[in-house]
Amino acid sequence: MKKTKRLRKLINSKKLEFIMEAHNGLSAKIVEETGFKGIWASGLSISAAMGVRDNNEASWTQVLDVLEFMSDATSIPILLDGDTGYGNFNNARRLVKKLEQRNIAGVCIEDKQFPKMNSFINGQLQPMADIDEFSGKIKAMKDTQNDDDFVVVARVEAFITGRGLEEALKRAEAYRKAGADAVLIHSKRSDIAEIEAFMKEWAGRLPVVIVPTKYYMTPTSKFQELGISLVIWANHNLRSSIEAMKSISARIYRDESLVQIEKDVASLEEVFRLQGVEELEAAEEQYLPSSEQDLDERI
Repeated sequence: MKKTKRLRKLINSKKLEFIMEAHNGLSAKIVEETGFKGIWASGLSISAAMGVRDNNEASWTQVLDVLEFMSDATSIPILLDGDTGYGNFNNARRLVKKLEQRNIAGVCIEDKQFPKMNSFINGQLQPMADIDEFSGKIKAMKDTQNDDDFVVVARVEAFITGRGLEEALKRAEAYRKAGADAVLIHSKRSDIAEIEAFMKEWAGRLPVVIVPTKYYMTPTSKFQELGISLVIWANHNLRSSIEAMKSISARIYRDESLVQIEKDVASLEEVFRLQGVEELEAAEEQYLPSSEQDLDERI
């Protein structure tokens, strides 16, 4: 089954589904091997891995380069965190073309203004997009896609910016009418009160996606009870890798030795496995003349 159709099935599933963050080819491959059915290509994580802020400092073409490696390394669908679509409707529809060329299954865009800022940094001060302008962006993206199963998710930032339930519902409904395949309702509260209020009034008009980064104490059974379709674990591979690298770097710096850390890091053999070295060796047997194979072995 093609990746777009698989993502569409996840979003429209009657049972709660989960996708996991990745930010490069290696982390994407690990997510797939773990058993997740889909990948969230996080804007925060990709930008952080590049050493820049989540403020559209990495260009959309640089993000595409990362996505190409992620897509090539995996067989499960990828949903891109596409920020605001990297500009107006014209930028957003060109983005859809380029995502489809790289076999990316869908994109989520948020109703804030370009350049965006991460939702958890002074969210109440962030200007939101005009509803009609953002709806036009969704229409342009849906009109542009070649694959009918390509997914466009509209992310509603009304709660993040302090505008409340009425505004969230008004925006979500406008985006539904514009052709969005699902809505992502975002909240920075530590409880699920805003999400619960939205789901009660929304009444299943479109599938709903959530990102429980701040309300992580809420049992996932509650998400199922509310009728949530998809949960995104949004940045935890990046955050765990930061802690691991800080710890290992500090220990090597302190000890000036590798003796004590070797047992706590992946083996080189595991790195080679994830890179697909065995496939290359098999391909060399099939395609390289024996003389060149012997040369490779001597080198």
